[in-house]
Amino acid sequence: MRYLSTRGQIEPVSFCDAVMMGLARDKGLLLPESIPDVRGELARWATLSYTELAYEVVRLFATDIPAAELRDIIERSYSTFTHEEVVPLVPVGELYVQELFHGPTLAFKDCALQVLGNLFEHILKARGGRLNILGATSGDTGSAAIYGVRGKAGIHIFILHPDGKVSPVQERQMTAVLDANVHNVAIAGTFDDGQRIVKELFGDLEFKDAYDLGAVNSVNWARVLVQVVYYFHGALRACRESGRESIRVCVPTGNFGNIFAGWLAREMGAPISQLILATNENDILARYFRTGEYSMGDVHPTLSPSMDIQVASNFERFLYYAVGQDPAEVRRLMAAFAESGRITVPLAAGEPAIIAGVGNTAETLATIGETYRTSQYVLDPHSAVGVAVANRLRAAGEPIVCLATAHPAKFADAVKQATGRDDLTHHPAIDGLMDAETRCAKLPATTDAIRQHIVQTLG
Repeated sequence: MRYLSTRGQIEPVSFCDAVMMGLARDKGLLLPESIPDVRGELARWATLSYTELAYEVVRLFATDIPAAELRDIIERSYSTFTHEEVVPLVPVGELYVQELFHGPTLAFKDCALQVLGNLFEHILKARGGRLNILGATSGDTGSAAIYGVRGKAGIHIFILHPDGKVSPVQERQMTAVLDANVHNVAIAGTFDDGQRIVKELFGDLEFKDAYDLGAVNSVNWARVLVQVVYYFHGALRACRESGRESIRVCVPTGNFGNIFAGWLAREMGAPISQLILATNENDILARYFRTGEYSMGDVHPTLSPSMDIQVASNFERFLYYAVGQDPAEVRRLMAAFAESGRITVPLAAGEPAIIAGVGNTAETLATIGETYRTSQYVLDPHSAVGVAVANRLRAAGEPIVCLATAHPAKFADAVKQATGRDDLTHHPAIDGLMDAETRCAKLPATTDAIRQHIVQTLG
């Protein structure tokens, strides 16, 4: 399998090259030359463990990694999860909640970033050299990336987060990691500022090459690929338990990487009839799937900070398919968006693969409270956005799979506000974290400031 850029101005590259490249050298995003059709494999895949299923999915795309080595990478990656099923499917009322938070940082990002860290290590061992990871986070990506590569030889990681705009637990999960290869930076701005800085530094090819920059944000193809696995896992199990041939899946998302993985799974043949995209008040994606207009607004701080995003970095991948895999049209539209902050892309006719809804702060709190009262199940605010939207859009008695993207212990204040209780959100990975020693630089939200910090840190 070879990989192309959405902007069409690089030669096709291998999987390992795609992993190390991160953002394509023409500033586009990497995608496979073709999407495999696996409908003939579904009956067999339905019987596999999560780790076995992950191998079957990933091997279709990672064709330049020997089978035994790929199995080892995947098995080691999921050995860090605390649940024997890795991402269990839990009935909650008439819904299914797929818990994606049993990894080391209690967020869905662990599902991909534990694998990505081991992929980096494998490739560097084979090729030699070094890797300096640069990423921006709105909350959970940073800590999951740090835990994926902490202490690994030949790798340094620089993570930018918006100062004061992630939860206290999210901040501590990053800044309390004191390994010598981990470098946290709090920027005086928003997540979108951090994402812009990262893209600008990757776009400076001379600097990128000189400092061996690599990406862990969902611009990295491997992140999206590994997330495809849990859509197959959840849909196959939900269909088996409900007796349905296909099922809808609701995805709380801000950066579009998670739901794009679901779209890919559906295109490959996963028994997913439709995807439901759920946003908070930062609704650029929900507005697009209602109107066909993709337009920036102001970032509104909410109880679900990982979704407080106005520029969804993975939307370009979806755009590539929406315009008929025409890289020239992608280049035109992305240039227009960079200039005006607004583009129009007509929605496809017929039954849409993705529909969307918004779960605001009041609905988020109400959903956390009501779900606990009726089912004794505690949702974090991001997952509650998804459940709120799913309940609004589902038919009577319809079982929908709702992705639970973070453990509620990461958002204790929101849970207490919704339930009136402060004893529902303990977790051993978090208890005591607030007293831990931390290390973090504070810098302006400018590309030059981050560039200088990288240079000074690495010498």
